[in-house]
Amino acid sequence: MADASPHPLFRFRWLIFSILALAYFFVYFHRLSLSVVADSLVADFNVSAGTMGLLGSIYFYCYAAMQLPAGLLSDSVGPRRTVTGFLVAASIGSILFGMAPNIETAFVGRILVGFGVSMVFIPTMKILSQWYYPHEFASMAGILNAVGGAGVMAATWLLAMMTVAFGWRISFELIGGCTFVIALLVWLIIRDRPQDKGWPAIADLAGKAGAPAAPVQTIPLLAGMRQVVGTVHFWPLALWFFFDCGIFFGFGGLWGGPYLMHVYGLSREAAGAVLSMIAWGMIIGSPLLGLVSDRVFKSRKKPFIGCTAVLVVELGVLYLFPTGLSLPLLYVAFFIFAVCASSIVVIGFTATKELFPVEIAGTSVGTVNLFPFLGGAVYMPMLGKILDAYPRDPSGAYALEGYTTMLLVLLISAVVALGCALTMKETYKG
Repeated sequence: MADASPHPLFRFRWLIFSILALAYFFVYFHRLSLSVVADSLVADFNVSAGTMGLLGSIYFYCYAAMQLPAGLLSDSVGPRRTVTGFLVAASIGSILFGMAPNIETAFVGRILVGFGVSMVFIPTMKILSQWYYPHEFASMAGILNAVGGAGVMAATWLLAMMTVAFGWRISFELIGGCTFVIALLVWLIIRDRPQDKGWPAIADLAGKAGAPAAPVQTIPLLAGMRQVVGTVHFWPLALWFFFDCGIFFGFGGLWGGPYLMHVYGLSREAAGAVLSMIAWGMIIGSPLLGLVSDRVFKSRKKPFIGCTAVLVVELGVLYLFPTGLSLPLLYVAFFIFAVCASSIVVIGFTATKELFPVEIAGTSVGTVNLFPFLGGAVYMPMLGKILDAYPRDPSGAYALEGYTTMLLVLLISAVVALGCALTMKETYKG
């Protein structure tokens, strides 16, 4: 995507992307950070798995609630100011979480984190749309999601090591400090559009190259929302996001760590290493699936069906043989899980964007983006309640029967997601 133009815009936009990608790195770090410390939180706060699941899910409720306001604030206040202010809130929440003397304070901290990082993705999309050509946008989104995968790695493997070295409290305080530094970088360096630096718009540069940009019609938010939710083909995508991301966030984002430690007897560091394969699955799978969708299958629906079908098979194997995988197979299983339950969402957002006119692309993506986080908000406490329904062993570990029931629920959910994938509309236009 290198550009031959000497205009400084083409260099500066990479600095903008790097800072926004770093912010998105910490969005994923915060999102999955409870997985490797869940058992420590249960012990320190003396709470049930259901309460722990609610603590994990509160992030997703906050995130989902702010997806539509994110678009409004980006348009009215501006994406730079929006990202800066809310990242400051996230940094305060993370520090408060690390200092929490009780579970109530931990909830307050987690709520601040959820609200804070919810205002990164959509404002970032708006900023990138002003600094990159339309034909570059999908590739930049793929790279951004790969950076999110690096955040997953940090939230699993790196956080596991930090917790062993410093304890979970200091670790979350350090995370909050890093988030605050990023907020400062956003405020000092990011600009909403090239014109804010006295440069021409990217569309004007395209016009100089002989490809003048067509004027974009403005559609009011509520009218756009009505068009989105009134389109029958929107709902298989939305429901697929709910079930698929409920599986991913519920298992990969919270209960996968305790599962590995309680069922397979892995240490925290070893479980974190296995969970880090979720990050590698996103880093490798996101750009790979985009390439396969565009150039091999020339389809959005086929990768959806293929990945969801593989997810059904994998969860079926885990349900039938919950203790039967070797350590190398666990690494493979969590890598495949990430590709089929997380990387595939890049194609989901692309399909959503292609399903509607470009004028309401932001509204359509913002609306569908409610459903992944509603899925996480529902599945985290639901799976925790399933584990609570079975007695723990003397060490405090959850029962194998609880995890087996949990895997059955995940398997059924994957089958429903596959049904949604089969009924999706093909949106690829070549």
